Amino acid sequence: MQRLSTSWTAFLLLCLTLCSLLTPAVSVKHENFKTCAQSGFCKRNRAYADTAASQASTWTSPYALQSNSIKFSQGLLTGVVTKKVGDDTIRLPLTVSFYESGVARVTIDEEKRQKKDIELRHGSKARKERYNEAEKWAIVGGTTLSSGAATKNGEKKGETRVVYGPAGIFEAVIRHEPFGVEFLREGVVEVVFNGKGLMNVEHWRAKVDKPVVEKKEGETEEEQKARESAVVEGEDEGTWWEESFGGNTDSKPRGPESIALDISFPGHSHVYGLAEHAGPLSLRETRGDSNSEDKTKYSEPYRMYNSDVFEYEMDSPMTLYGSIPFLQAKKKDSTVGVFWLNAAETWVDITKTKSFIKQAVDKVLQNPVSLGVTGSTTTDTHWISESGLLDVFVMLGPTPQDVVEKYSELTGYTQLPQMFSIAYHQCRWNYVTDEDVRDVDRKFDKFKIPYDVIWLDIEYTEGKKYFTWDPMTFPDPLGMQKQLDEHERKLVAIIDPHIKNEGNYPIVEELKSKDLAVHNKDDNIYEGMVLARFLVLDRLFQPQSSGLVGGSLQGSAKNTWLWNDMNEPSVFNGPETTMPKDNLHAGGWEHRDVHNLNGLTLINATYDALLARDKEEAGAGGVRPFVLTRSFFAGSQRMGAMWTGDNQASWPHLEASVPMILSMGISGFPFAGADVGGFFGNPSKELLTRWYQAGAFYPFFRGHAHIDTRRREPYLAGEPYTGIITQALRLRYSLLPSWYTAFHEAHTTGAPIVRPNYYVHPNDEKGFGMDDQFYVGSTGLLVKPVVKEGQEGQDIYLADKEKYFDYFDFWTYEGPGTVSVAAPLEVVPVLMQGGNVFVRRERPRRSSGLMRWDPYALVVVVGNSGDAEGTLYVDDGEGFDYQQGAYIHRKFSFKAATGTLMSEDLAPEGSATSKKAKDYFRSMEKVRVEKIVIVNAPEAWKGKTEVEVGTEYLASKSGLTRTVGMEWHGREEGKAAWAVVRDPAVGIGKGWKIDFA
Repeated sequence: MQRLSTSWTAFLLLCLTLCSLLTPAVSVKHENFKTCAQSGFCKRNRAYADTAASQASTWTSPYALQSNSIKFSQGLLTGVVTKKVGDDTIRLPLTVSFYESGVARVTIDEEKRQKKDIELRHGSKARKERYNEAEKWAIVGGTTLSSGAATKNGEKKGETRVVYGPAGIFEAVIRHEPFGVEFLREGVVEVVFNGKGLMNVEHWRAKVDKPVVEKKEGETEEEQKARESAVVEGEDEGTWWEESFGGNTDSKPRGPESIALDISFPGHSHVYGLAEHAGPLSLRETRGDSNSEDKTKYSEPYRMYNSDVFEYEMDSPMTLYGSIPFLQAKKKDSTVGVFWLNAAETWVDITKTKSFIKQAVDKVLQNPVSLGVTGSTTTDTHWISESGLLDVFVMLGPTPQDVVEKYSELTGYTQLPQMFSIAYHQCRWNYVTDEDVRDVDRKFDKFKIPYDVIWLDIEYTEGKKYFTWDPMTFPDPLGMQKQLDEHERKLVAIIDPHIKNEGNYPIVEELKSKDLAVHNKDDNIYEGMVLARFLVLDRLFQPQSSGLVGGSLQGSAKNTWLWNDMNEPSVFNGPETTMPKDNLHAGGWEHRDVHNLNGLTLINATYDALLARDKEEAGAGGVRPFVLTRSFFAGSQRMGAMWTGDNQASWPHLEASVPMILSMGISGFPFAGADVGGFFGNPSKELLTRWYQAGAFYPFFRGHAHIDTRRREPYLAGEPYTGIITQALRLRYSLLPSWYTAFHEAHTTGAPIVRPNYYVHPNDEKGFGMDDQFYVGSTGLLVKPVVKEGQEGQDIYLADKEKYFDYFDFWTYEGPGTVSVAAPLEVVPVLMQGGNVFVRRERPRRSSGLMRWDPYALVVVVGNSGDAEGTLYVDDGEGFDYQQGAYIHRKFSFKAATGTLMSEDLAPEGSATSKKAKDYFRSMEKVRVEKIVIVNAPEAWKGKTEVEVGTEYLASKSGLTRTVGMEWHGREEGKAAWAVVRDPAVGIGKGWKIDFA
């Protein structure tokens, strides 16, 4: 990973910024954003696909792998793919890497041509090669070449076979002519490259002046240009060398350079990922007719071009703020994935084809899946990027967790956050004075509503200059932060990647003198507009140290953290509200090459600056930074959280937030949330209440609102709404131990924090398209928020033959099938799946920091087998001492056969020998379990009033036993029996056993 140095650059970044999200409250303007037909390279490649489809019986891909160029050694295959263009032969170096992890990677570059052949137009100083540095930012591991990968004996002529992966169950069949690759798992083809012959590498070329085409009488200029474009080789060159949109012209000095590839998933009927979009989790087909009444298919491809799209529309493939070009394909018993490593503008078409048998079954049977009848559906995808390398990673599963874990190993696991950051955040644009902040803080306490963080948008600054305080409205910022710190609360302030271009501003003077801004196509400093003129920091892309004096964070309060907004980057007067593509970055790369990386670079630098700020005071390990980002790319998950941007206070936006957050989770970025209440507009009290209930189950939980909206802090809603919202917040706080455990699992395995049905039940085809309910981590908690106005019940789908119990009253349900759950306004539908143990804390506090030494409660949910198990992870919730063994990781197991509940250590032997670990365990000595609740308690326990508790302390193997009281509560109609053991007084970090027999 390319990381900024810990010197001035990281600090400079934090203060060289301009405006926050200052946008008028109007709906998305489609005319500001391109369709595929308005994007030259997308239009060309879609037309290429149409030609291939129309000539399907005779179409052959023009690309061939030269057999005599192939070499294979130590997990690496190299060769040269060629394409004949007239008398010229285009040579494309091929690398196929096979990693120890079982991931395969196919990379195609373009040989550098002679300088005279690629002389750039307009005298541009853009770099004369394809962008090849995305890996430096996105990839951090998992790329050790496999020594066990080997070519397979008995190869057929015209193909090369490589066996790789665990126990050699994966195989890559590389076809020479036409070039293509099939990936097999245990002999079954799972992924196919170029099976439809849509691979297309627009090679670099010199511009050939065409003969002048005279305008005919009565002909429009557009018709004349179309005839001009058709003169050379019958191709439309209208957007090869220049492209205009919205009053801006892209000079395209390197000419056409797009790459495209079709990737098919035989038998896989569902695909997921391509975050971020406001649509269903299971991605729609994209070759529909825009005029058709069938709205299950889009007419546009999914677009990934990070953009400032406020008040975005629902159920759309339109681009949003971030891009993760990672896709999973699903069928029964199989999940596979591909990661398209390219930071340029990218479009993806999705189509599906059914086998003849499947088509016949669907025609005869109204619901074939429900009758157990299945067939074969193949999903075909067509990936198109404007520039850069063709660089694709393949993960062959077979489970969803296998795929996500391999992707996370490549791009990094999600950050293990500080505990406060997974609690509740209170934000609006803007809290206008430091006294306003203090007043909000006091009122949360007055109404006994917990919260951990209050946020400041742009108005805290002096003249829109970050890391300054407006002396009129924030005269005492340290006093304000001190008040927050009294209850262990935090402050988050906003920064953007814009630098206000204003005199008497030392930062911008330094920026100019050291030439650290992005340049325009003429190689001069680029200046854009938000609410004022600004420059855009460029050295995000260059790890260069230059010694700026007076880092912006020095002396800032240690309970202050940062929010990266508008880092797509947003430019109000730029094409599609961003920078021109022909702008130049450090190293000569055009902005078109790196656009989708921009947000990642800012959060990377912000993270490093916060880490450096706190290291000296907190010790060598430092304190884990907290950063929120709006724009992101693959790898951003390593450094912070994201939110879904400028949503609306409407029921459809509440409903859409669930699949959007689920999509982020299965895309390797699970620390995700949506603005509770909606950013634009004023929610009704019912909508606000339901949104808090849903938000209590977002991994990132923040209320936020636009400057033009009415104040909507929870205490202003009035009863019964304030009381119900407070209950939702307290529910979140009580479950923080289980949330933190889920975050630790994500941090170590890549597992989503909130999990869709297909992930938890990968063989249940009925649930593959389900995206309105989810499980929280490995707790067995199944949640389906109410997202419709006036709705007072929910139908919840249970995928397995297991008992489920209402979280609040233990009402009993059993799957498989759909059950109806009452959900009046004061209830958020939450079920507990049998067979699980989860942990909570039941003492209400003002903030998570004040819960640090509180006792724990265990909830044991007995299932059909009579057994249950779960885990708990605990550390100091702040720093990096856990890396030295300073943590508690326990497994709780209830066994029906023995009638015992046990606590066992999951930490590796010898991991707790450091001084940090010993100090931590001493600090946790008195933290105990104060209650154990057993849901669906056996009838045999009726009349039992005591249980035997045995303990095994860390310092000794000797056991002690004692008896404690137990209460048994019999079954009521429709509800499970339950038992409670109060104050067994066992340590949360110690080994113990409770005998219920």
